[in-house]
Amino acid sequence: MKNDADRADAFYLPDFCTQRAALAVVLIVELTAFVLTLARQNVAVDFWTDLARTSLFLLWLGLAGAGVLCLLRDRLARLTVAAGSATVLALVATVVAAVSIGVYLIGRTRMVLDSSGATLFPSEPRSFVARNVWIGLIVTGLALRYFYVAHEWRRSVELRAAARVHALQARIRPHFLFNSMNTIAALTRSNPPRAEAAVQDLADLFRATLSDKRDTITLAEELEVARTYQRMEQLRLGGRLQVVWRTDALPGGALVPGLMIQPLLENAIYHGIEPRAEGGTVTITGEVAGGQVTIVVRNPLDPVPGEREGNRLALANIRERLSLMYGERALMKSGRFDGEYIVTLRFPLLERPTAAPVPQPA
Repeated sequence: MKNDADRADAFYLPDFCTQRAALAVVLIVELTAFVLTLARQNVAVDFWTDLARTSLFLLWLGLAGAGVLCLLRDRLARLTVAAGSATVLALVATVVAAVSIGVYLIGRTRMVLDSSGATLFPSEPRSFVARNVWIGLIVTGLALRYFYVAHEWRRSVELRAAARVHALQARIRPHFLFNSMNTIAALTRSNPPRAEAAVQDLADLFRATLSDKRDTITLAEELEVARTYQRMEQLRLGGRLQVVWRTDALPGGALVPGLMIQPLLENAIYHGIEPRAEGGTVTITGEVAGGQVTIVVRNPLDPVPGEREGNRLALANIRERLSLMYGERALMKSGRFDGEYIVTLRFPLLERPTAAPVPQPA
């Protein structure tokens, strides 16, 4: 049996409480009224008068129905798809019948009869109400079918995207684990205390990165993962590795896909620092401008090009996960420039309400 959260997620009706939905209802009603007036040949009423009364009647129906669905949205969301659809049809039929009866009764008032306006109102209530209810049910049924298909399509796209993100993260993690275990193995014989510290860091890293509870993490958490990885590599490389962090300007609460910066740092160390006897410096900078977050990772080039060629898995992985999360608003560039290999990430700032400060290295 589905719980309330599952049912709320499966609720396919749009939110009629929003201004955008109200505007859409008004536009659809006016377009429908115009089409009906054009299609109807009424010699007793001129075109503009017929359009005015049809628009007014349909506006009452549309806005009243949207108001009812807005008020009952929470209750409808707790129902199954079948029960919710049946309830919506019943509500729409009730609203249409009530408004139709109200219009008929207005047309029977003394004021309307004395002003010769009775021709603008229905003269027989039963056929008028029945016809409107049937039309309302047909139109509502078609609309419900459209909303359901569109909702299921969106859910399918979101689920496929989430599955691809998890699969891509799983492809990076074994590579990261193998490198980390090699680091620990190298330290076990030469410096057991440092090996123990590395094991603890590895446990902290996997506690953070192997959790499937969230598809995204904050930038502060991602940077902390990268710095923990730096500490592990620092144990192995010592003074040969220098990492300069210039990330003070980055918002810690910005949402990013997990394992985004750590693989770039890993690649920079593997391709730019390890092959050099004197080591080198990896520089990570970040800034925010115009609602865009920019992160740049720089490392010196391999002194023997082609000697340690990688499979570029990390770069392709990060590019695809940025695309899945931000679409065309994300950008990733990489290449060799003036003796350095530079990777640039740029993506929109999507920040949590309470942003955590970006931790700085000790």
